[in-house]
Amino acid sequence: MQTTTLSQDIVTGLEAITGAQFIFLDIQTRTHYGHDETEDYNFPPSVVVKPGTPQEIAEIMKLANQHSIPVVPIGARTGLSGGALSIYGGIGLSMERFTKIEIDEKNLQAILEPAVITQVFREAAAEKGLFYPPDPSSQGSCTIGGNVAENSGGARAVKYGVTKDYVLNLEVVLPNGEIIWTGANTLKNSTGYNLTQLMVGSEGTLGIITKIVMKLLPKNSHNVLMLIPFFKAGQACEAVAEIFRAGIVPSALEFMERDAIDWGLKYLDAVNLDIKDEVQAHLLVEVDGNYPDVLFAEAEKIMGVVERFEVDEILFADTEEQKNALWKLRRTVAEAVKSNSVYKEEDTVVPRYELPTLLEGIKIIGKKYGFQSVCYGHAGDGNLHVNIIKGDMTDDNWKNEVPKGIREIFELTVSLKGTLSGEHGIGYVQKNYMDIAFSNTHLQLMKGIKQLFDPNNILNPGKILPDNL
Repeated sequence: MQTTTLSQDIVTGLEAITGAQFIFLDIQTRTHYGHDETEDYNFPPSVVVKPGTPQEIAEIMKLANQHSIPVVPIGARTGLSGGALSIYGGIGLSMERFTKIEIDEKNLQAILEPAVITQVFREAAAEKGLFYPPDPSSQGSCTIGGNVAENSGGARAVKYGVTKDYVLNLEVVLPNGEIIWTGANTLKNSTGYNLTQLMVGSEGTLGIITKIVMKLLPKNSHNVLMLIPFFKAGQACEAVAEIFRAGIVPSALEFMERDAIDWGLKYLDAVNLDIKDEVQAHLLVEVDGNYPDVLFAEAEKIMGVVERFEVDEILFADTEEQKNALWKLRRTVAEAVKSNSVYKEEDTVVPRYELPTLLEGIKIIGKKYGFQSVCYGHAGDGNLHVNIIKGDMTDDNWKNEVPKGIREIFELTVSLKGTLSGEHGIGYVQKNYMDIAFSNTHLQLMKGIKQLFDPNNILNPGKILPDNL
């Protein structure tokens, strides 16, 4: 597919649909909407359009489909796989005007529009005594629509699941301009193929989500949070599986190796932790519920497990302020890494028992190809974020050697019964590694689904599927 330029007739047609005030052709706006948080990529769309209703999106899609114009749905642009990049130009469809929230307290559900900020939704639910668990690190800026498109997780996925586990129904505009609901607003649904779950994680390649029906949970009233320093990073990974084997399911279980926590502390400059030089990694462990006595008993059991390993003194967060500070430290690690160096972030996930093998293998591969890695992530569900640091590497090695190392990391991950992404998606940057995880039969089935929904390949083209498929 070639980069698309738009005629004045197309622009006039778009203006007739949304009004000229929601059409942007200037390079500054297009550049602003041409990037997400994926490295330093920038692919400006030919035009940025900001529709306000599903019907307007339907008319835009009909126009685009008729003239074979690429359309890329654009959310908050916090993604890390390039899913919102307009790599072929065309129409950048900003969803930012879709911000309505309606909470149904009787049914413990919510109907959302896709531009609702995740944290805003979580706080709105909490005000009603309800709980929406998925909490990606970027929850203060990412949107529910993007979370659905990428099937985002977050720290509490280990106990409560990821975005897909809360989506009941979706209103979707198809590439041909038709509007459908994918399911029903019910907790159970065994009626035909599950189009709702097909849309979740499809990264804007099959349809444009305009409404989301989410289930909610009653809010727990108590939690206990502890920070556990390990003198050996591999042992921190081993302890993860042992905590579960002891019969404890934490509400969060996060891993941070030493560089991650050191860079995070420097970046924040407001959190004070006294960490011995010998400490190589930390686990941040939370248990939650409604009965403090039960939670403290679970915390004691976790202490009994981790004390079998080489650990330093365990820190319990005694106040909400301390808890918030520790969570802020964990959530800003990615920003801290980015502030130190150009980097690539991979999003590996394996069965949790294989985490020590994965971590060791990543370090060996890094030495082979000459790159440093900083690892952290949602260890409780086996999701390890691997930040590959450019540092002093030459541009040539960064361009030619690092991709070989990434391929070996993914091959190791798949050999451990894992896969390429736990929550960031495939998008633009990982698509040519898909052959590692899937056979040609798998990939052809995916291609067939894409062709069925989008025969003219106008909706977010060039994502997920390999270039040579």
